[in-house]
Amino acid sequence: MKVKVQSLDAKAGGDIELNDEIFAVEPRADILHRVVTWQLINRRAPARAARERSDVARTGKKFGRQKGGGTARHGDRRAPIFIGGGKAHGPRARVFTSSLNKKIRALGLKMALSSKAKDGSLVVLDNLDVAEGKTKTLKAQLGKLGFGKTALVIDGDALNVGFARASSNLESVNLLPAMGANVYDIMRHDTLVLTRAAVEKLEARFNG
Repeated sequence: MKVKVQSLDAKAGGDIELNDEIFAVEPRADILHRVVTWQLINRRAPARAARERSDVARTGKKFGRQKGGGTARHGDRRAPIFIGGGKAHGPRARVFTSSLNKKIRALGLKMALSSKAKDGSLVVLDNLDVAEGKTKTLKAQLGKLGFGKTALVIDGDALNVGFARASSNLESVNLLPAMGANVYDIMRHDTLVLTRAAVEKLEARFNG
């Protein structure tokens, strides 16, 4: 498919031919859901275990008389009802990981890219050069391009330093290298912005 290339100043920069096998795949909600779920599970940090009664370093000696003390008949100070005692039914140590077939992961990324192209939410830019790396300048340029509320900008191998500096104060714009392109970030932004370098790297990633 052919897509128009623009500059940051919203000027025409010719056309670019996108690979239909990557940018024209019919999206499937079940595949996208599986990949996003896999990503989010693997982002979770391990759960830390709480110390239970057997893990607390306190004496197990019976600290009071069985009868006549005017208190309950406690055995030791490790019981959960005491301050410093073990936690009753506390969380156990867990590692949250999930596996997903490489072909499904690749297919999910193709479908995420294709869904943006299908919805008209894909913008291709010639480059990301911003004069002096000024946020004010970039904000004015993005206003001309008419991005949605949020935009994910994907560059080539190396991020454009000026654009990265200028966009760091814009909450609505996130920047990633082509290697970091993923389904979750693409789908949660209104607009997907690719540079020419990003298109080349993404196509090489699938064909390599």
